[in-house]
Amino acid sequence: MDTTTLNALSEPNRLQIVELLREGPLTVGEISERLQIRQPQVSKHLRVLSDAGIVKVHADANRRIYQLRPEPFIQLNAWLESYRRIWEERFDSLDDYLKVMQEKEEK
Repeated sequence: MDTTTLNALSEPNRLQIVELLREGPLTVGEISERLQIRQPQVSKHLRVLSDAGIVKVHADANRRIYQLRPEPFIQLNAWLESYRRIWEERFDSLDDYLKVMQEKEEK
């Protein structure tokens, strides 16, 4: 797992930008308006997200339109999956233990 993705997403404004872009591509102005953040700040956050490979940009006349790239999220999901398996095994063990304890209590 590349920590660049996690570092980029750890900042709250960048995470909000990613959440907005889940709905579809947006311009800097649209993001700025929806989040009530000044455009220069949004541009800085988008640069970090772009450098991390989380967003891509394409030009449409004089507008720059940003959208999410799926690859970092696929990698993040694969990394998280290993932890999901560990926790599911632990919860299953806990469930088994609690059932045994409940049976002992009932006797």
